[in-house]
Amino acid sequence: MSERSPAPGGLALVQSLVNTVDLESGADALDTAEGRARFGITAGRLAQARELREALRVALLAHAGHPPHRTVTPLGELLAAAPLVLTVAGSDGSAALAPADARPLLSRVAAAVAESLIAGTWTRLKACEAADCHWAYFDRSPAGRGRWCSMQVCGARAKMRRYRGKAPS
Repeated sequence: MSERSPAPGGLALVQSLVNTVDLESGADALDTAEGRARFGITAGRLAQARELREALRVALLAHAGHPPHRTVTPLGELLAAAPLVLTVAGSDGSAALAPADARPLLSRVAAAVAESLIAGTWTRLKACEAADCHWAYFDRSPAGRGRWCSMQVCGARAKMRRYRGKAPS
């Protein structure tokens, strides 16, 4: 839905996972084997992947100053189950948190969140304020006050609703 470029680093995984469902149409990419394969999700792990997706959406809504779209298991509780390891490169001594096992989606998401915390980019990943959208986008605006995934679609709709609400009858 968004014309914005993907989030940097591991946040692209988070953004991509959150954007697997189109709230307006109800289409869910995780309903297909191909959609699940993109994330390494088996049919038996589908419920957990959806739970993670919606917990991430709540966090991204909070980044944009919006209330949760529904009650979910807190993201911190889900990510606490993901084992991470500290890796140190022998060549330059740089350190990073990485999934202890790179196969589970939860571990890869936890590593991406940890990486973005260190980079200072975690709170720039937001969910669109439009209730029928909540698409994840990376806010590259200088002040970090972006509100919509797309100014041409969701932003224009919101501004038109506001304009029509003020217009005399």
